Amino acid sequence: MKIAFVGKGGSGKTTLSALFIRHLAAAGRPVLAVDADINQHLGPALGLTDAQAAALPSLGAHLPVIKEYLRGDNPLIRSAEEMIKTTPPGPGSRLLRIVEENPVYAACARPVALDEGSVRLMATGAFTEEDLGVACYHSKVGAVELLLNHLVDGPDEYLVTDMTAGSDSFASGLFTRFDLTLLVAEPTRKGVSVYRQYKEYAQDFDVHLRVVGNKVQGPDDLDFLRREVGEDLYACFGQSGWVRRLERGDEPPLRELEPPNREVLARLQTAADTAHGLRDPHRYSAQAARFHLRNAESWGNAKVGTDLAGQVDPDYVLGAERAGTAGV
Repeated sequence: MKIAFVGKGGSGKTTLSALFIRHLAAAGRPVLAVDADINQHLGPALGLTDAQAAALPSLGAHLPVIKEYLRGDNPLIRSAEEMIKTTPPGPGSRLLRIVEENPVYAACARPVALDEGSVRLMATGAFTEEDLGVACYHSKVGAVELLLNHLVDGPDEYLVTDMTAGSDSFASGLFTRFDLTLLVAEPTRKGVSVYRQYKEYAQDFDVHLRVVGNKVQGPDDLDFLRREVGEDLYACFGQSGWVRRLERGDEPPLRELEPPNREVLARLQTAADTAHGLRDPHRYSAQAARFHLRNAESWGNAKVGTDLAGQVDPDYVLGAERAGTAGV
């Protein structure tokens, strides 16, 4: 399952994504966690110190390694330098699986031990002083899109991504790479404004969107969210002393999370499992090709110096050989 947490800055999406990751790990599920937010806070939310989080390798800094590995023997891609963030897999490409060892994980992922279970964590990398005025953050997030285009996941395997705030992910096809998008919204006008924008942008792309109300204190908050969000409101996370302890630097065990809030995490897992079963591999692969062709025409061909449309194999379907060796 591929799950994204999105929402307005300050909505609590990083906190809820970290809690969901902890919940899955405690249940013994394999989890690959990805921090794709411009503000890199997922590591600390999972218990890393600031120094440990800062020491995480940056996906953006390892793009040559990532591209060379994923390219494999794909005859449609002449060199790793000709790969861009939207390059789709094809015959001969190397695919990633959540439960495996590979050079990409060796370079870019680090294990994080939790009070119950453990996960692999990857991070796009923070916006640095060298990037100011000369770089676009989407060049860093592009590594995530490239990985998701080549990731084959199965039942009871989870990739959870803490996305950048707002609707920035619509600058590429990244928003179509998930089985389930969980939009975290506070019960305020600003809290639901991102939901409306996301809903409008995603409506033509078969995005499975659910809203998780956060910081819900009572019936008035719940009524507000129901009125503004309607049937997309899936669950509500209430005020949490457990979260406040975590924000103060404590390390409370997950078993002490308030039962109603723990139940919300279980419901989110059910939603993710259901969404994975609804995925259409053919549509998923066709969307990847669509956004690659759009990016190639817009800027990729000029940057690379060749027609990148030739990288698309219209008959290739990601995951069609889940149990086989194709793409290895």
